[in-house]
Amino acid sequence: MASTRPLRVGFVPEHFSTPIHFAKKHFGLDAELIPFPSGTGHMITALRSSEIDVGIGLTEGWIAGLGKAQEESKSGDKDGGYRLVGTYVETPLCWAISTGATRPEIKTVDSLQRSRIGVSRIGSGSYVMGYVLADERGWILPTAGIGGSIEQSSPFSDTVVLHTFEKLRQAVNSGEADFFMWEYFTSKRYYDKGEIRKVGEIYTPWSSWKIVASTSLVQQQQGDDVDDKLDPRVDDLLDRLNQGIKHFNENLEEAVQYISTELDYSEEDAREWLKTVRFPKRTQGVDPKVVVSTIELLCKAGVLEVGKGIDANAMIAQKR
Repeated sequence: MASTRPLRVGFVPEHFSTPIHFAKKHFGLDAELIPFPSGTGHMITALRSSEIDVGIGLTEGWIAGLGKAQEESKSGDKDGGYRLVGTYVETPLCWAISTGATRPEIKTVDSLQRSRIGVSRIGSGSYVMGYVLADERGWILPTAGIGGSIEQSSPFSDTVVLHTFEKLRQAVNSGEADFFMWEYFTSKRYYDKGEIRKVGEIYTPWSSWKIVASTSLVQQQQGDDVDDKLDPRVDDLLDRLNQGIKHFNENLEEAVQYISTELDYSEEDAREWLKTVRFPKRTQGVDPKVVVSTIELLCKAGVLEVGKGIDANAMIAQKR
């Protein structure tokens, strides 16, 4: 008999979470919403330790986490603790590149090569995008490894794990880290306050947010072309999110009011963000092409390794 316990859903308490709030407020979403201000990497840990059942987070973080699990598997098990079940945001994410307000020596993005990058966690979006930036800038160079093998040099002198956005901001001002990357509109209010300074920005080359579910909620079916069966509570969650997104699209003033009063963004920034974001009409399913292209870029950036048995199909429970 299927469980009737409400799902524990991890999410990032930023402006992107507004349709989740609407699904709960207006459409009876029966779930315990658990905020993870530290981001996708923390949700991966929580999923694997059974602290949450579902996570709504960044595409690159989810895929990097699954790819690493597949690379490290000794038994050929491609579980990873969770599977991709849905798409939450269609548009790319703009990552702002930030340093301390009193770091005049850091003038341009190119001055960050071989510097200390601050990240929330290893494998998080802030970590992954550092390597995407490095690949785009040509900072990842081949070096000779053991036995004549070719390895990739690190583009940074150090990777400083700081867990939260607040600690990242503190670190670039104290000198513990030189720069970090975080979503632009979340960073902007701290530019406006003069707490941190923007050095540049970079967009993800993929749709930016996906929904994952613990493998305990996924009943695998035989065949790559057959969608796996989801726990009915996950199906219901996706349906309620669809309703929350529809309400969001039809009630933008309510969205602005919520974002600017409950989530600590200015009304001006909330309105500007609305011009940049597009949610799907149906959250159900993930486009395999998006997963494959993300894996390819993560391999190119050195986050994942080519030839280590990474299987895009094994990451996806529900395809579009």
